[in-house]
Amino acid sequence: MTKVVVSGAFGRMGSMICKMVTETEGLELVGGIDIRAGTQFNVDVVKSEEIDRLLSEQKPDVLIDFTIASAAVTTIQAAARHHVALVVGTTGFSDLQQQQIRDAIEGTVPAVISTNFSIGVNIFWQILKNAAPMLSEYDIEVSEAHHRYKKDAPSGTAKTILSILDEAVGEREKVYGREGITERQNEIGVHVFRGGDIVGDHAVTFAKNFESITLSHRAYDRAVFVKGALKAAAWVPGKKPGIYPFSAVLGLEP
Repeated sequence: MTKVVVSGAFGRMGSMICKMVTETEGLELVGGIDIRAGTQFNVDVVKSEEIDRLLSEQKPDVLIDFTIASAAVTTIQAAARHHVALVVGTTGFSDLQQQQIRDAIEGTVPAVISTNFSIGVNIFWQILKNAAPMLSEYDIEVSEAHHRYKKDAPSGTAKTILSILDEAVGEREKVYGREGITERQNEIGVHVFRGGDIVGDHAVTFAKNFESITLSHRAYDRAVFVKGALKAAAWVPGKKPGIYPFSAVLGLEP
């Protein structure tokens, strides 16, 4: 059995992760971390300041973190101290926080870190990598939509899309929304929508005179992210220390 600890165990994603861990063969939920103590699916959830004690006592194989950037950095550093493998789906990290994460992980523990753990999104990214070079002469617009509570904008998934486009068609100026009198240049427009309970919509439109092509992905339930995270949680223990993309778990091309 792969022993799992979940950070943010009382949050919307954390609660779903805990539940689906208990329903997944080969995985065992042994603890949780949150801003308050309690229980979740008959296991102890400790306050974040008690993380070292929990990891020392339970000796989990992997810790899953879908929280917020500031909290995740501390959690990742603690997991690395205790040589616990990691699955991280938190987004919104600053450059400094990303460096702190790399410093904690490299040479110490294996970690799967991705801005999106949907299998469909990772296939979508692969399609985009293949298609974008053939559409480099087209105008490009990126749009994303999420629920009203999402903190970071654009989403981590959209930032990954932009990174893929930069590599595929050359780096272009990013224009975040438009207002007033504008004239399109060699740019990528980025548009963000926040509202209701939208799980996650992402689209890339390539437009030219008389035609356009849109590649898109829509998530209907957060369970798609949890399923991917649990697939990564079963895969990562025992791997060599370092940061792995979710595509490595899926066997997709880098």
